[in-house]
Amino acid sequence: MLITLFWTFFKIGLFTFGGGYAMIPFIHNYAVEKYKWITDEEFLDIIAIAESTPGPIAINSATYIGNKIKGIKGSFFATLGVVIPSVIVILFIAMFFMQFKENIYVEYAFRGIRVGVSILILNAAIRMYKKLNKNWLSFLLLLVGFFFILFELVPVIYVIIIGGVVGISYQLIITRGDNNA
Repeated sequence: MLITLFWTFFKIGLFTFGGGYAMIPFIHNYAVEKYKWITDEEFLDIIAIAESTPGPIAINSATYIGNKIKGIKGSFFATLGVVIPSVIVILFIAMFFMQFKENIYVEYAFRGIRVGVSILILNAAIRMYKKLNKNWLSFLLLLVGFFFILFELVPVIYVIIIGGVVGISYQLIITRGDNNA
Protein backbone atom coordinates (compact mmCIF):
# COMPACT_ATOMS: atom_id res chain seq x y z
CA MET A 1 0.00 0.00 0.00
CA LEU A 2 2.89 2.40 0.74
CA ILE A 3 4.27 1.89 -2.75
CA THR A 4 0.81 2.51 -4.22
CA LEU A 5 0.49 5.75 -2.22
CA PHE A 6 3.95 6.89 -3.28
CA TRP A 7 3.48 5.96 -6.95
CA THR A 8 0.01 7.51 -7.15
CA PHE A 9 1.12 10.85 -5.76
CA PHE A 10 4.36 10.69 -7.77
CA LYS A 11 2.29 10.42 -10.97
CA ILE A 12 0.06 13.27 -9.84
CA GLY A 13 3.09 15.44 -9.14
CA LEU A 14 4.87 14.43 -12.34
CA PHE A 15 2.08 14.94 -14.84
CA THR A 16 0.28 17.93 -13.40
CA PHE A 17 1.47 21.34 -14.47
CA GLY A 18 0.15 24.48 -12.84
CA GLY A 19 0.53 23.75 -9.15
CA GLY A 20 -1.76 22.42 -6.48
CA TYR A 21 -5.06 23.62 -7.89
CA ALA A 22 -4.41 21.82 -11.16
CA MET A 23 -3.75 18.64 -9.15
CA ILE A 24 -7.17 18.68 -7.45
CA PRO A 25 -9.03 16.80 -10.23
CA PHE A 26 -6.26 14.18 -10.38
CA ILE A 27 -6.22 13.71 -6.62
CA HIS A 28 -10.00 13.31 -6.72
CA ASN A 29 -9.79 10.81 -9.56
CA TYR A 30 -7.29 8.58 -7.76
CA ALA A 31 -8.27 9.02 -4.10
CA VAL A 32 -12.06 9.03 -4.48
CA GLU A 33 -12.91 7.32 -7.75
CA LYS A 34 -10.16 4.80 -8.49
CA TYR A 35 -8.91 3.63 -5.08
CA LYS A 36 -11.85 4.80 -2.93
CA TRP A 37 -9.47 5.85 -0.16
CA ILE A 38 -11.81 8.71 0.79
CA THR A 39 -15.38 9.79 0.07
CA ASP A 40 -16.48 12.85 -1.90
CA GLU A 41 -17.43 14.55 1.37
CA GLU A 42 -14.01 13.84 2.88
CA PHE A 43 -12.39 15.15 -0.29
CA LEU A 44 -14.25 18.47 -0.02
CA ASP A 45 -13.22 18.70 3.63
CA ILE A 46 -9.59 17.95 2.75
CA ILE A 47 -9.55 20.67 0.09
CA ALA A 48 -11.08 23.18 2.51
CA ILE A 49 -8.57 22.32 5.24
CA ALA A 50 -5.60 22.07 2.86
CA GLU A 51 -6.43 25.49 1.41
CA SER A 52 -6.81 27.16 4.78
CA THR A 53 -3.64 25.75 6.37
CA PRO A 54 -0.06 26.75 5.61
CA GLY A 55 1.63 24.97 2.73
CA PRO A 56 0.73 23.91 -0.80
CA ILE A 57 -2.69 22.35 -1.24
CA ALA A 58 -1.34 19.26 -3.02
CA ILE A 59 1.17 18.50 -0.28
CA ASN A 60 -1.39 19.02 2.47
CA SER A 61 -3.87 16.79 0.63
CA ALA A 62 -1.29 14.05 0.04
CA THR A 63 -0.22 14.18 3.67
CA TYR A 64 -3.80 13.85 4.93
CA ILE A 65 -4.77 11.05 2.54
CA GLY A 66 -1.54 9.15 3.25
CA ASN A 67 -2.16 9.48 6.98
CA LYS A 68 -5.72 8.23 6.65
CA ILE A 69 -4.60 5.19 4.66
CA LYS A 70 -1.37 4.17 6.44
CA GLY A 71 -0.69 6.57 9.31
CA ILE A 72 2.60 8.44 9.59
CA LYS A 73 4.33 6.18 7.04
CA GLY A 74 1.51 6.80 4.59
CA SER A 75 1.82 10.55 5.10
CA PHE A 76 5.54 10.37 4.47
CA PHE A 77 5.33 8.32 1.27
CA ALA A 78 2.37 10.20 -0.23
CA THR A 79 4.01 13.56 0.51
CA LEU A 80 7.36 12.39 -0.81
CA GLY A 81 5.67 11.13 -3.96
CA VAL A 82 3.99 14.44 -4.73
CA VAL A 83 7.10 16.52 -3.92
CA ILE A 84 9.87 14.63 -5.76
CA PRO A 85 8.69 15.47 -9.31
CA SER A 86 8.58 19.19 -8.52
CA VAL A 87 12.08 19.09 -7.04
CA ILE A 88 13.40 17.33 -10.13
CA VAL A 89 11.72 19.80 -12.50
CA ILE A 90 12.91 22.81 -10.49
CA LEU A 91 16.49 21.50 -10.47
CA PHE A 92 16.32 20.87 -14.22
CA ILE A 93 14.94 24.35 -14.92
CA ALA A 94 17.54 25.95 -12.65
CA MET A 95 20.33 24.27 -14.59
CA PHE A 96 19.05 25.48 -17.97
CA PHE A 97 17.03 28.59 -17.08
CA MET A 98 19.10 31.09 -19.03
CA GLN A 99 18.89 28.95 -22.19
CA PHE A 100 15.10 28.58 -21.89
CA LYS A 101 14.38 32.13 -20.77
CA GLU A 102 14.52 33.73 -24.23
CA ASN A 103 13.25 30.78 -26.29
CA ILE A 104 10.03 31.79 -28.07
CA TYR A 105 8.84 28.16 -28.33
CA VAL A 106 9.11 27.73 -24.58
CA GLU A 107 6.99 30.89 -24.18
CA TYR A 108 4.38 29.48 -26.60
CA ALA A 109 4.34 26.21 -24.67
CA PHE A 110 3.78 28.02 -21.37
CA ARG A 111 0.90 30.01 -22.88
CA GLY A 112 -0.77 26.76 -23.88
CA ILE A 113 -0.07 25.14 -20.53
CA ARG A 114 -1.63 28.14 -18.73
CA VAL A 115 -4.86 27.69 -20.68
CA GLY A 116 -4.94 23.99 -19.89
CA VAL A 117 -4.26 24.62 -16.20
CA SER A 118 -7.04 27.22 -16.07
CA ILE A 119 -9.47 24.69 -17.50
CA LEU A 120 -8.37 22.06 -14.95
CA ILE A 121 -8.90 24.50 -12.09
CA LEU A 122 -12.33 25.54 -13.40
CA ASN A 123 -13.27 21.88 -13.80
CA ALA A 124 -12.24 21.16 -10.20
CA ALA A 125 -14.26 24.14 -8.96
CA ILE A 126 -17.37 23.00 -10.84
CA ARG A 127 -17.03 19.42 -9.57
CA MET A 128 -16.62 20.63 -5.99
CA TYR A 129 -19.60 22.98 -6.32
CA LYS A 130 -21.80 20.14 -7.57
CA LYS A 131 -20.98 18.13 -4.44
CA LEU A 132 -21.63 20.96 -1.99
CA ASN A 133 -24.56 20.88 0.37
CA LYS A 134 -26.43 23.73 -1.28
CA ASN A 135 -28.59 26.13 0.68
CA TRP A 136 -29.12 29.88 0.65
CA LEU A 137 -26.16 30.50 2.97
CA SER A 138 -23.65 28.48 0.95
CA PHE A 139 -24.82 30.21 -2.23
CA LEU A 140 -24.54 33.65 -0.57
CA LEU A 141 -21.05 32.86 0.79
CA LEU A 142 -19.98 31.63 -2.64
CA LEU A 143 -21.14 34.82 -4.36
CA VAL A 144 -19.73 37.20 -1.75
CA GLY A 145 -16.41 35.32 -1.54
CA PHE A 146 -16.09 35.21 -5.33
CA PHE A 147 -16.84 38.94 -5.58
CA PHE A 148 -14.29 39.84 -2.89
CA ILE A 149 -11.58 37.66 -4.42
CA LEU A 150 -12.32 38.62 -8.03
CA PHE A 151 -12.00 42.32 -7.31
CA GLU A 152 -9.21 41.77 -4.76
CA LEU A 153 -11.17 43.57 -2.05
CA VAL A 154 -10.18 41.15 0.71
CA PRO A 155 -7.24 38.72 0.94
CA VAL A 156 -8.24 35.09 0.32
CA ILE A 157 -7.33 34.02 3.86
CA TYR A 158 -9.91 36.45 5.27
CA VAL A 159 -12.58 35.10 2.93
CA ILE A 160 -11.79 31.58 4.18
CA ILE A 161 -11.82 32.62 7.84
CA ILE A 162 -15.03 34.64 7.49
CA GLY A 163 -16.69 31.74 5.63
CA GLY A 164 -15.71 29.36 8.42
CA VAL A 165 -16.95 31.69 11.18
CA VAL A 166 -20.25 32.32 9.37
CA GLY A 167 -20.71 28.58 8.76
CA ILE A 168 -20.06 27.70 12.40
CA SER A 169 -22.31 30.53 13.64
CA TYR A 170 -25.12 29.46 11.31
CA GLN A 171 -24.90 25.84 12.50
CA LEU A 172 -24.89 26.91 16.15
CA ILE A 173 -28.00 29.06 15.61
CA ILE A 174 -29.78 26.25 13.74
CA THR A 175 -28.81 23.69 16.41
CA ARG A 176 -30.01 25.95 19.23
CA GLY A 177 -33.26 26.55 17.39
CA ASP A 178 -33.82 22.79 17.03
CA ASN A 179 -33.05 22.22 20.73
CA ASN A 180 -35.49 24.92 21.87
CA ALA A 181 -38.36 23.58 19.76
